[in-house]
Amino acid sequence: MVNCCGLITSQKDPVPLKSVEVELEVRDHVATVVSTLNYQNQEDKPLEAVFVFPLPGDAAVCHFSATVGQTEIVAEVKEKQEAREEYDDAVSAGQQAFLLEESERSPDIFSLSVGSLPPGESASIRLEYVTELAVQADEGLRFLLPAVLNPRYQPQGSVGSEGVNVQVTSVPSSLVPYTLSFSARVSSPRPVSKVESSSPLDPVQYLNTEQSQATVKLAAGHKFDRDVELLIYYKDAHQPSAVVEAGQASSQPGSLMGDPVAMLSLYPEFPQAVMSSVASCGEFVFLLDRSGSMGGERIKNARDTLLLLLKSVPLGCYFNIYSFGSRFEHIFPESEEYNQKTMEEALKKVEKMEADLGGTEILEPLKHIYRQPSIPSQPRQLFVFTDGEVGNTKEVITLVKRNSASHRCFSFGIGEGASSALINGLAKEGGGHAQFITGADRMQPKVMQSLRFALQPSVLDVSVGWDLPSGVSVTALSPPIAALFQGQRSLVYVQFTGQSSEASEGCVTVAYNLAGHPFRTKLRFSLKPAKDSGLTVHRLAARTAIRSLEAEERERGGQDDQDDAGGEKKKKKKKKVVELSVQSGVSSAFTAFIAVNKSNSEAIQGPLLRRNVPTPMPMRCMGVRSSGMIAMSCDMVPCLRMSPMPLPETTCKMKSKSKKSCRPQQPPRDPLLQLVSLQQASGCWLLDPHLAAALGKTGEEVEKPKPAPAKRDVWATVLALIWLHGFKMDAREEWELLAMKAVSWLRAQKASGVTECVEAGNALLGCNVQKDAAGL
Repeated sequence: MVNCCGLITSQKDPVPLKSVEVELEVRDHVATVVSTLNYQNQEDKPLEAVFVFPLPGDAAVCHFSATVGQTEIVAEVKEKQEAREEYDDAVSAGQQAFLLEESERSPDIFSLSVGSLPPGESASIRLEYVTELAVQADEGLRFLLPAVLNPRYQPQGSVGSEGVNVQVTSVPSSLVPYTLSFSARVSSPRPVSKVESSSPLDPVQYLNTEQSQATVKLAAGHKFDRDVELLIYYKDAHQPSAVVEAGQASSQPGSLMGDPVAMLSLYPEFPQAVMSSVASCGEFVFLLDRSGSMGGERIKNARDTLLLLLKSVPLGCYFNIYSFGSRFEHIFPESEEYNQKTMEEALKKVEKMEADLGGTEILEPLKHIYRQPSIPSQPRQLFVFTDGEVGNTKEVITLVKRNSASHRCFSFGIGEGASSALINGLAKEGGGHAQFITGADRMQPKVMQSLRFALQPSVLDVSVGWDLPSGVSVTALSPPIAALFQGQRSLVYVQFTGQSSEASEGCVTVAYNLAGHPFRTKLRFSLKPAKDSGLTVHRLAARTAIRSLEAEERERGGQDDQDDAGGEKKKKKKKKVVELSVQSGVSSAFTAFIAVNKSNSEAIQGPLLRRNVPTPMPMRCMGVRSSGMIAMSCDMVPCLRMSPMPLPETTCKMKSKSKKSCRPQQPPRDPLLQLVSLQQASGCWLLDPHLAAALGKTGEEVEKPKPAPAKRDVWATVLALIWLHGFKMDAREEWELLAMKAVSWLRAQKASGVTECVEAGNALLGCNVQKDAAGL
């Protein structure tokens, strides 16, 4: 089958990967994932199959094995170059070999090479990883199985090495030649209330009367048009907890794998008085991806979201909007004070924004933003919106980390296949919060939750203290806590060394300053190791320590390469990563899993064919990409230099033969956004025909019942608030901040007649909104 855009090879090569089976086990908020990839060589020559695929960016890959016939070969972790040479030597000698390596540019892309598979032979590859599940705004736990690997745009001249040159062959989701089966088992001390997914699921099966154990399966026939996302909800909200895991008996005491390791989950609760206050200062910088892959609904949702953000920002703040593709633009040369004039100017430009800026070069606009001087008493808050299709992930994250003292970074991954490594890395290193918008998710509520976080006072001077029995010492394996947010989990990994005959209980204290006041959170926990946890916590702790060391090595890279002493420090960091990776059996940027079948004494004869296993890519507007993209397949690249594919649902009739681009006719605006668009920067609404239309009334119907003592803008603002509370409570997260701004404006006016306005407004709109409920 030949695809018109060259997304699969024109030679009609058979694909050796036949099926992927995924088994997920969730214990509380930790997931263990076992993937089995079944290969079969149906050709008449031996072949090498190469499959480039995504994994969660924070996964700890801890097991890799291959079964050929009756023989199982368990892979070892070795230094990457050593592993590659061993693989090449084995394949050259006609032996079967298997190599699994992480991309050196992005920790969420892996390459699996299956070498010297004889004609007619089958092989089963088993891959295991562990990861923590992120807590969502509604207290659900999110698990994502990335099934879609979008092409990653690689800027010209980016730093990096051989790891990215591996080809990524992509095909439309409908043409994926292998199947996926997925099952999950969930267990927790608390009952499981529900499991949801953006993909079709078979009904949840409970395994006990307490409903604390459940299983669920992906319905047959997954289309590969989306990532597989599970949202798991427990009946009780998440509580602080600690899990202590015994060391490995065969490992050396004093080493990470030989000593007990603890994972502490902290959920800070801030005083209500602090949480209800909203900052009236700050510099808000919005950075929007306008590359070709953001076309269609994505860019429309982004425009709507920027409208909500610009209406919700408090007066007295500063703001600017950047957008980027192969180049970048900004609305103002530097951040401007937020007022009616600057807000209107910005919104006019936002309305014209399209996904028309080419590739995805995020590094240069970030450098430009960080070069801008900070505004005194206006802490910088950076909001990044992107589909995450970049190839230089680690370079971008390192830049954010270097500038973390000057700002907080809130990131949003838009659409299927957004790089979890990029989105989570931006927020983690920037002391902010990450959100993912996939499937039918609305972008607006998630973005507004992050704006609420940004408007809360920053938590400062976070420190962690320990109270342990004498004879027991503690070593931190996690980097210091950079940010704390209300109700959001912070994870701490530590290693305990030594023993004590005293009480087997410890205590950890997290101290911090919030809004000028000191606070402390304490958690007491048992030092007695948990049963049946295997080495899950050790592997997660090793992954955390490895990622921290890799980040330090990258950060030192630019400055230390200048001198011999710096180069030595970099080598030591790399050596430490390799040692920790080999000791723990967890992959890293500098190591790889290698397995060689030494039991087959006969060398496999004949020339070796290479087959790239395609990865699903959802059909949507891709835009034009430059040659900076990672190679997808040799016959795809020329096609990508041609015209972009049109969106299937967009029809656009040209009125003339002009080459001028034609935007599709815009559908009627959502009533909520129509009302929001009329709000003034101060927070009030004006009484005019536009407001009447947004409320579904005529100008006369709105003017006539206005109470005599009330000013026109007071009456208009009360009407807007009543409409929001009466008709849009299901979208409250989206308008809550701008409603607070409206209430603050009303209070500042010391307006008379508000009670009469509420009564008259309810009568006009057919609502029954109480004055107190509306904050009036």
